Amino acid sequence: MQPSALGKLIGSVLLILVLVIAASQATYVVEPGTRGVMVTLGKVSPAPLLEGFGTKSPFISHVLPVKIRQQTRDLPAECYSADLQQVNVQLRVLFRIPEASVVKIYQEYAGDPFDSLVAPRVQEALKEVTALQSAEQIVKKREEIKTRALHSAREKIKDLLIIEDIVLENITLSKELEAAIESKMVQEQEAAKARFTQQKSQIEADTAIIRAKGEAEAIRIRGEALRDTPGLIQLQIVEKWDGRSPLVIGGSAGGENSGTNFILPLNTLPAAPAAKR
Repeated sequence: MQPSALGKLIGSVLLILVLVIAASQATYVVEPGTRGVMVTLGKVSPAPLLEGFGTKSPFISHVLPVKIRQQTRDLPAECYSADLQQVNVQLRVLFRIPEASVVKIYQEYAGDPFDSLVAPRVQEALKEVTALQSAEQIVKKREEIKTRALHSAREKIKDLLIIEDIVLENITLSKELEAAIESKMVQEQEAAKARFTQQKSQIEADTAIIRAKGEAEAIRIRGEALRDTPGLIQLQIVEKWDGRSPLVIGGSAGGENSGTNFILPLNTLPAAPAAKR
């Protein structure tokens, strides 16, 4: 091959290679769930790039992706309670970057937005809330602690980022403090059980008194009814009579009635002996 022909071949290959590289540098693709930030010679475009395919100036412009979908990150926090007890909290933070803040966050905050924006403010908010409660109350009122910390963190970040939720996965106290809290809870349960037993006994005693008063009142009323209406006893005997003829046996001593009568049904008497012929 002649040197001139070889030179032309090499030049054509280099030209094609440059065109391929330029073509690749002149296009970009923004993935779903992200927005693109275009930087041209150090200047940032004011509007974020939407999802999909697009073109840009080759070699002098580049596109940086920023996630706008919800993200979940773990975050440890070391706090102190109002009674100066160390409380270690393991958090899970759910957050996302609004589309309107994509360019601003890229320009004003370096690195991962979670590390530079979310984590410090969430930790600060949680420390402020736990500092107002005792260690025991932090364990008992974890939902209240979470709600107040979430509200405080949102106020600190404002609308730059959106914190969807904060989950308190684990709250760890010192072993000595956990044992003291457990002992106190056991004592409170025993005291509550003793109060319940005492109240139950009092209720049973009151019920017995009421029942006794009711029975005494019933006896008094029956006595007054019998005294005022002597025929009431005869009426009750007639109402309870089973239809059998009774036999009244009265006892007397010295011609005087002893006041003791026995009422027997006739069918209980022995049969009369048959007459001898």
